[in-house]
Amino acid sequence: MIFVKELLATLKKNKVNFYAGVPDSVLKNLSIYFNKLGKNKHIIAANEGSAVSLGIGHYLATKKIPCVYLQNSGLGNAINPIISIAHKKVYSIPLLLMIGWRGSYGQKDEPQHEAKGKITPSLLKLLGIKYCVLQKKKDLTKLNKLIKGAYKTKKIVACLIERNILKTDLKENISKKTKSSFLRKDFITELLKQISVNSKIISTTGYTSRELMQIRKEKKLFKGQDFYMVGGMGHASMVSLGFSMNSKKQTICLDGDGSILMHLGSLRTLGYLGNSNLKHILLNNNSHESVGGQPTTAKGIDFKKLSKTFGYKKYYKILKRENVKREIKNFLKSEGPSFLEVIISTGTLKNLSRPNNLIKIKKKFME
Repeated sequence: MIFVKELLATLKKNKVNFYAGVPDSVLKNLSIYFNKLGKNKHIIAANEGSAVSLGIGHYLATKKIPCVYLQNSGLGNAINPIISIAHKKVYSIPLLLMIGWRGSYGQKDEPQHEAKGKITPSLLKLLGIKYCVLQKKKDLTKLNKLIKGAYKTKKIVACLIERNILKTDLKENISKKTKSSFLRKDFITELLKQISVNSKIISTTGYTSRELMQIRKEKKLFKGQDFYMVGGMGHASMVSLGFSMNSKKQTICLDGDGSILMHLGSLRTLGYLGNSNLKHILLNNNSHESVGGQPTTAKGIDFKKLSKTFGYKKYYKILKRENVKREIKNFLKSEGPSFLEVIISTGTLKNLSRPNNLIKIKKKFME
């Protein structure tokens, strides 16, 4: 066990005072402290590659090593700027990667996390990145040595942090609430009542897929079939496009604000190539809710203008519970590609189960 204050003290001693990253449930206790730093010291990036790039820019301006934090599942997004810009054989820019290690050795986790967790140390070795595993307070000595070495060698270093290692005595609700009292579960329930038997739903990772699965089971709403994006955050829209272009069935992408911002350029591809059967839904609560409730900055975006600019034919918006049935009906009847923004509040079902037997889910979806 390591207290967050002890970890941050080690970083401060080594002049690490800038943080950029993508929120992670393993590192969520850090977010309470990050939220107090202000935008010049802490930036929530749209994706992990962007976070690395922010860190590179910070070092070029200050000569101080930045901390880039991420879940190990997002390491793939970060590899491009790590190798092609910051690597020792390119520009030789030192960074500290703070990585939440889901699926670490001996820990039972979801299939996608176990798969990535197993190869995470090997990936770091292939990238030439020295790392330490933080489990106890004494491991901070190893981290201190790594950072000092990074300053001398101008190389990237990393620390891996397992679940339930970081502790804090502070509690804070860091999510910026939306004005809506409408919840994700309310919308999903009504959507499942209105879709056709042959509809296909591709749902983004996190609470959205888990609630979709649980609501179907509890309320016995079995029209249509689902493909749950248990991983690959930000890619639900492109999976939906790939399916819809090769099927005549109504294809519904159930997306989230953190996910949609991660690879925003995908919306242009959907708007440009999407067929009439493609329907894109954004459940917007301005929050990375599944990993701790950190804000996404989606609140200030005019998705009506954005979707129209990107080529979507229709835009719909739901703000109040009273309009749900009518707007969903109009949206599903529209000629796509169509975009529906649903303003929801944070809050999820209790005791959420997780998708399992993923091969069976895939086969059923493909039938």
